[in-house]
Amino acid sequence: MGNGWWFECASSTNEDIVNVGSFQYRISLATLWKLMIKTAIITGGSRGIGRAIVDRFLSDKWHVVSCSRGECPDDLKGKVVWVQADVSSASDAAKVVSCAIDNFGVIDALVNNAGVQVEKTLEDSSDEDWDQVIGVNCRGVFNMCRAVLKHISNGGSIINIGSISGHVSDPSMALYNASKAFVHGLTRSIAVDHGAKVRCNAICPGWTMTEMAEDGFALADDPKAAMQDALSRHPVGRFGQPRDIANMALWLVSDQAQYVSGQMFTVDGGLTAASPIRPGLF
Repeated sequence: MGNGWWFECASSTNEDIVNVGSFQYRISLATLWKLMIKTAIITGGSRGIGRAIVDRFLSDKWHVVSCSRGECPDDLKGKVVWVQADVSSASDAAKVVSCAIDNFGVIDALVNNAGVQVEKTLEDSSDEDWDQVIGVNCRGVFNMCRAVLKHISNGGSIINIGSISGHVSDPSMALYNASKAFVHGLTRSIAVDHGAKVRCNAICPGWTMTEMAEDGFALADDPKAAMQDALSRHPVGRFGQPRDIANMALWLVSDQAQYVSGQMFTVDGGLTAASPIRPGLF
């Protein structure tokens, strides 16, 4: 083990003697196992990008606590600790964090993935649209980060799922675009204000094939043609998949990223690197 710890097995009592420096502790093997595995909270883990992140962390042997407003998917039961919660509620966010502490005793990472979109211009947006989008995408990230900061381990990591829409605006997505710009700004603030304890970064996906992406293409008069046009603008020759974002998330919480904080990582297959003037398309 790392951290200067070494162990002696006391098999007759099903316990380990843990030596930390000059101190010696006797703990159960079950408790020791929990301490050896890192714990992540991943919001919105039932589908899409969130589900891919849950699966990726599980494959890397993390404890995972996840949540959404719905019930736990059948194929995740027994694999994760699931909390039915609305992150736009401060009390629900606190409940998710408490559940992680109660089950595993520590939080090493938070991935704020839960998000919603409304496909409307500013003029067409209602007060209810504002409450929905800003409630989940902004207040939800704020609630979770604030609740986790009190408990996250030193050297822990917060990842907020932003969007290229926080840098360049998608049409008829006024509130969503604004909410992701907020996420990027809050990410930087957390990195600056709490950098001695936690690293904080954002992942900014481009067109990643989820239900939300399909809803965006559906706004076009000819969704199939719009999708083909968008695809032709990706230098890598394909749209993103949820696993692409999950792989970046796992790297950001790894020891390889210990010096990385306050950054927005665009993962879009080169879409926003290209000039909008593309003569080769015509």
